[in-house]
Amino acid sequence: MIRVTFQTRDGRTVAAEGTPGQRLLAAAQAADMPLEGTCGGDMACATCHVIVDPAHAHRLPPASGAEEDMLDLTPAATRTSRLSCQIVLDAALDGLVVRIP
Repeated sequence: MIRVTFQTRDGRTVAAEGTPGQRLLAAAQAADMPLEGTCGGDMACATCHVIVDPAHAHRLPPASGAEEDMLDLTPAATRTSRLSCQIVLDAALDGLVVRIP
């Protein structure tokens, strides 16, 4: 299992788990986090936008150009913003911390 900590808009911290190969979006939804993923992971929306803790951002592969383009349209985007539908969980991400904007 891959452990992930979500920091919610209201300041709560929610511990969750996902499986290797699972998208972070699916793990978030299983933990009842308010991430929609309206486009089904096709990068046609940003309803699964998360902000990766800066201390953990280096652990992720770089965002694709298409993901960067979608994040450019997201008003709350930061330097460590990502689309959770594009983050595939693996052992290197165990302990990942992300904030829901």
